[in-house]
Amino acid sequence: MTASNVKPMTRAGEVASRMAAIADEVAGPAADDVDAAARFPTETIDALKAEGLLAALVPIEFGGGGASLEEVSRGLVALGRRCASSAMVVAMHHIQVACLVRHGRNEVLQAYLQELAEHQYLLASATTEVGTGGDVRSSICALEVTDGRFRVEKQAPVISYADDADAVLVTARRTADSPESDQVIVLCRPPGLELEQVGEWNALGFRGTCSTGFILRATGDAGEVLDEPYADISTRTMLPMAHLLWSSVWLGIASDAVDLARRFVQSEARRKPGTMPPAALRLADVTVVHQQFVDMVQSSLARYAAAGTDADRLSSIGFGVGMNALKVSSSTLVVDIVRECMLICGLASYRLDTPYSLGRHLRDAVGAALMVNNDRIMANNAQMLLVLRGE
Repeated sequence: MTASNVKPMTRAGEVASRMAAIADEVAGPAADDVDAAARFPTETIDALKAEGLLAALVPIEFGGGGASLEEVSRGLVALGRRCASSAMVVAMHHIQVACLVRHGRNEVLQAYLQELAEHQYLLASATTEVGTGGDVRSSICALEVTDGRFRVEKQAPVISYADDADAVLVTARRTADSPESDQVIVLCRPPGLELEQVGEWNALGFRGTCSTGFILRATGDAGEVLDEPYADISTRTMLPMAHLLWSSVWLGIASDAVDLARRFVQSEARRKPGTMPPAALRLADVTVVHQQFVDMVQSSLARYAAAGTDADRLSSIGFGVGMNALKVSSSTLVVDIVRECMLICGLASYRLDTPYSLGRHLRDAVGAALMVNNDRIMANNAQMLLVLRGE
């Protein structure tokens, strides 16, 4: 997409409402086909680009929207209600944008942020690697830097929507002599980016994320390597942003399920005036749990906003434990809520041809616990709790 195709940037204060409108008008109508064909949600991303929303988190001085994380979160909840695959793609993109905004301080990366805002580039991420057992905090591949140019090759088991992305942020060891935990992030972009697909994507849920494996080869300007260690970027930005924005998507799935359950109970009440439908009490119960989900996401967003750029607060054990707890709790709640709503709607939710179908909701929801496996996260929390003092 060229700059001439992009409307004036949607400014802060309009981001959530514009994302919600695109969710209703574009993402929702295409969601079933995106899911059935396991295809990239082109319509949604093109609509977001046209509104300048892929640069919502880019500061205004770089040509972006200057939106708050809370606005983007509300927009993702709206997208998650209509098409969770679209919402997840957008969430993953904004996580990468946030890393560049908060940690891309050199002239090369700041110039790229301006280019991203102008052309509405879509960013992907390659943090996992074959041979590390899913541990994103270690890398086998290493960066080679010579005469101001870098080279990297990585066997990535998953790079979501790589074929449709304009650039990929890649983790690698700082040098060939560095330990596996000494990692950096490098921005890999055309014309120096080559992707060789390995395997296909035919998953249970989140089918539109197109999360296939690739062998990634890239060369570029050494200025496209972020200066700060990946460990710091992950702790202060990538990890909390992922948990906050993923949870927003999952909240959207749960919210739509509750809405469908409510409409089902109301329709039953209209069929038998003067009587309370048997599922009404179950609906009341699930509404309480849903409100707890809402409050948990909002309070976590507020906690992250309050921390700002304070490295000590963002790196504290208590903060890390809290963000990990958000991910585990929200990925569990979304499944619990969808399943409860299925009980409320009964067979109408199990069938795929009724207004109350929750099949896609359930299939997307069960993937939440696997996006960085909850067992791994709980093990990390267990280690941190051994040394946590009152904070």
